[in-house]
Amino acid sequence: MPLSGHVPDLDALEILLAVARTGSFNAAATGAGVSQQAVSSRVRSMEAQMGVVLVRRGPRGSQLTADGVVVAEWAAKVLEIAAEFDIGLAALRQDRRSRLRVSASLTVAEQLLPAWLVAFRIARAGGDPRGGAMARPTEIELTAVNSETVLTHVREGFADLGFVEGPRIPSTLRSRVVGHDELVTVVAPTHPWARRRTPLTAAELVATPLVTRERGSGTRDALDAAVRQVLGDGYEHADPAISLSTTTAIRAAVLAGAGPAVLSSLAVRDDIGRGQLVQVPVDGLDGRRALRAVWAGDRQPPAGAARDLIAHIAGSQRGTPLRP
Repeated sequence: MPLSGHVPDLDALEILLAVARTGSFNAAATGAGVSQQAVSSRVRSMEAQMGVVLVRRGPRGSQLTADGVVVAEWAAKVLEIAAEFDIGLAALRQDRRSRLRVSASLTVAEQLLPAWLVAFRIARAGGDPRGGAMARPTEIELTAVNSETVLTHVREGFADLGFVEGPRIPSTLRSRVVGHDELVTVVAPTHPWARRRTPLTAAELVATPLVTRERGSGTRDALDAAVRQVLGDGYEHADPAISLSTTTAIRAAVLAGAGPAVLSSLAVRDDIGRGQLVQVPVDGLDGRRALRAVWAGDRQPPAGAARDLIAHIAGSQRGTPLRP
């Protein structure tokens, strides 16, 4: 419940306790680093605010009244709790600097975050460039899930920072682009599409059973959005050949001949380069997508390790196109 206007601030309570401890306005003023007149004025103002006489001056100095003694006891308790509160806040601030809970979609978690996090830890271990002091190592807890679950973790406070590849960010969360990726269609070298001389159409792609991620994944949502741009809202996907929860499992299934898949170029570029997978062009389908950091709260990322990590990622890419 809201406090009444009779409750003084913490500074005033500290002045009262200083007078009680020293028995003198002058000594209290010296300890507080202010003038005696300032202490006297503060006490009188506090008495007027509270409606209680707290201090009487006498030949032997300033003494608390009976009411003043009671108020001083309460004030000591309040200031003790306030000091504990201050210490707790300091610990929370330090914890946000030294511990970071990250949830990331699989493409970002598998293809980008390992290098980002290693470089981030090395940079922090090198010290603060403004003062040269060694930074406390940051404990990073990384959870790899699909984009929908990442958004839930951030929204409900289970993660300080998230990384997603899906096209939709809820209005309740903030985000910033940290990289770009492209979805590509791939098949095993033995698949008929590997020998095709003309690009697929988007209609052919969606009519084909694909090896795909589960619902809620950023890759699946991004593919749906890209197809919708070409075919509109009335199209229907063929039932998946198989739905799997990791990119690694999908790559293995495609290599085994389970069917085509649409995957991040980051995840399959080495396979394509070695000839283990074949990229199949799809006419008119724009698979480009932004990779985003997401957080809850203010426009700026949370102060501490979360903000430092995003700044580090942005700084490592400054002066070059924002691409992984």
